[in-house]
Amino acid sequence: MKRADSWAALRLHETEPLDLLVIGGGIAGAGVALEAARCGARVALVEARDFAGGTSSKSSKLVHGGLRYLAQGQVGLTRESVRERKALLRDMPGLVTPLRFLLPVRRGDRKGRRILGLGLAMYDFFAGRRTRQWHAPAAVLAQAPHLQEQDLAGGWSYLDAQTDDARLVLRVLAEARLHGALTLNHVAAESLIEAEGRVQGACLRDAASGETRVVQARVVVNATGAWADRLRQNLGEGPKLRPLRGSHLVFEAWRLPVAQALAFFHPRDGRPVFALPWEGRTLLGTTDLDHRDPLDREPGISAAEFDYLMQAVRAAFPSLDLGLEDVVSTFSGVRPVLDSGDRRDPSKEAREHLILAERGLLTVSGGKLTTFRASAIQALRRVQGRVPALQRLRPDAPLLRTPGIASLQAARALPPALRERLLARYGDATATLLTEARPGELQDIPHAQCCLAELRYACRHEAVLHLDDLLLRRSRIGLLLRDGGAALLHTLRPLVQETLGWNDERWDDECHRYRDRVLRCYGIPTEWRP
Repeated sequence: MKRADSWAALRLHETEPLDLLVIGGGIAGAGVALEAARCGARVALVEARDFAGGTSSKSSKLVHGGLRYLAQGQVGLTRESVRERKALLRDMPGLVTPLRFLLPVRRGDRKGRRILGLGLAMYDFFAGRRTRQWHAPAAVLAQAPHLQEQDLAGGWSYLDAQTDDARLVLRVLAEARLHGALTLNHVAAESLIEAEGRVQGACLRDAASGETRVVQARVVVNATGAWADRLRQNLGEGPKLRPLRGSHLVFEAWRLPVAQALAFFHPRDGRPVFALPWEGRTLLGTTDLDHRDPLDREPGISAAEFDYLMQAVRAAFPSLDLGLEDVVSTFSGVRPVLDSGDRRDPSKEAREHLILAERGLLTVSGGKLTTFRASAIQALRRVQGRVPALQRLRPDAPLLRTPGIASLQAARALPPALRERLLARYGDATATLLTEARPGELQDIPHAQCCLAELRYACRHEAVLHLDDLLLRRSRIGLLLRDGGAALLHTLRPLVQETLGWNDERWDDECHRYRDRVLRCYGIPTEWRP
């Protein structure tokens, strides 16, 4: 269903209530919409900005059990995360993929071989299989030859997983639509509608047309992530979240070559830092500090964070002599973390999800990318009494349908890597993507991990409203290429203008908007000095 058709379809629910109105199009909202829709509930999801436009496109790209949470005593969270990681690997092959970590151990580390080994043993126990292995120093250096050799005592390796977080959200939303959910991009919930002391809907505004619509719903779900407290304030409720910023650097893979993920401790404060291969580049992260800027301003890395991460990578890989010119891009996300009231160390805040039912408003926030389905199931169980269809929740059912015969046959002749990528990201829509592709559009754009056919499909079917929607989330061109892929804009112009109907003035405006956003939020901070 096209975006305009979805907006028109909401008119029915001005008088006939939806079962659920989900506000927020990140992974939390997408998970709720899918689990409710597959039960047969009438669901609509609205996102004020862009699907996955907040934290869900700016995470560390890891689907992991949270090894460091064991050290903080969060055993239940780790157990749940490992279980969900296993399920995602099973249900999303090619989109959620195994990733081996190497954790060097140095003499004098606070967490030596024995303590780390005990934590990894619990990790393996929860997963039901042994993946941990101890390596002598020579074996560690054979796997990571550029690693700092001084005081190296050996290292542990273990198994986790990774994903393209934005594409994960889009695939879950696509699955929700297959089950009948409406999903609307760039539609904001301006206010909540209350009657008889309960939230019973919301006033929605379409960013493209400015049109407003009041929609009734038996349950309104607040899945707005770091913005969740703002919506709760409409009910006079106090804050529950502590917004924390995590920033990352993206390097050329040949300048920071890692065959597997490497985790190490920062020389300044002992916090864990990682470098991992992702989409043909190397990702370095992450910071963890209070985010004090306005939430409506897209976050960007600070000079202090940039310096912190550069200090970490130079200490871990001194022979590489990494510098400013080796950084392709940066990105920052704001985590909606539960506020314990202890302001001393952001890294010690719990990463468990928050589920609150307050006068008809169901809030789902906090948590981790990995546990989105578990939090969705727990939240929906809280409101089963008001939505009878939710009695049919199936927490152990496969998350996604497998691609149909038409898509499998259409993809059969593709090169293996392209076939796996398209089927993983687009599922049964792969046949449509391939049918609509023009000659030559299935060739990969160098270093971009996508092809023009994917961009054509996104413009036609994935609710693209702005150029940054296309280049930062439908594809990851803005992260993987220097200057956000500005050198490609001339090549992309005819495709984008044709599929989105943009005239020359609109194209120029979008390019200016995109370049400004890349410079402010995905580049190197101008005030940083080496």
